Amino acid sequence: MGPELLTLRDTINQALDAHLPRESDIAQPLIDAMRHSVLGGGKRLRPMLVCATCDAVGGQMTNALPGACAIEFIHAYSLIHDDLPAMDDDDIRHGLPSAHIAFGEANAILAGDSLHSLAFQTIANSNHDDPGTKLKKISLLAGAAGWAGMAGGQCLDIAAEGKPLSLSELQVLHSAKTGALIRVAVQIGALTHGEQPVSQEQYLLLTEFGDRLGLAFQVMDDVLDVTQSTQTLGKPAGSDEALDKNTFPRLMGVEQAKDMAQSLVDEAHALLRRTRLSAALLEQLADLVIHRDN
Repeated sequence: MGPELLTLRDTINQALDAHLPRESDIAQPLIDAMRHSVLGGGKRLRPMLVCATCDAVGGQMTNALPGACAIEFIHAYSLIHDDLPAMDDDDIRHGLPSAHIAFGEANAILAGDSLHSLAFQTIANSNHDDPGTKLKKISLLAGAAGWAGMAGGQCLDIAAEGKPLSLSELQVLHSAKTGALIRVAVQIGALTHGEQPVSQEQYLLLTEFGDRLGLAFQVMDDVLDVTQSTQTLGKPAGSDEALDKNTFPRLMGVEQAKDMAQSLVDEAHALLRRTRLSAALLEQLADLVIHRDN
């Protein structure tokens, strides 16, 4: 990760810390679980995509921070719930005990619920957007997180355990489970524009860029699950195989899956060039999706 992205990640971490509650007279264990789950680690890819897209369309990245934090809160909530015994039953996240291990199952569920609502509150309370833009961002994020997006994809993933899927079916699954939140990060960034809004064509190209990036990210996640150690990943390695999940390496082999991820990122770069935007940070993030070890 280059120095610009490292600085951006630090800025995002500071913003996350500022937006998270610190103390509660009625729910301190819940607050502690929220902070543990958000601040305990993470690549920050999704919030960086928000800020990098904002930068590409001429906006001020500080104006993008509320939306960036909102998306990371949704992501963190999803990981808390994914780790629960009723879901993937993972004890480690970012190299630390999962929320339900550290704070108990009930507080972990409540922490996820609270991060979900905090995401929308963060956008609503922002001083950087007019009411119409806030409504668009809230609507986009709700759609990406809910039954038609991330949660629906997770439901399909659970239902498909032990049942072989075709490549097209697996792509549909992950375009919802993983891709929706990555796509909406780009869309929310595009709505945080400068003086001149992006054209409809640029917005659609950026949306397609986010789609390709989301699928490439999941393909590489599947590859890393079978090629890296638990220590490197910061979460249990081999968990997909243990749960008999459908994955890209299982369907096509590790090397073909890597080739697929590279092709998707190449397509993402081509889409970005067609926008005619100055998007150096987005280009770096696109490459980071496949050139990583966790």
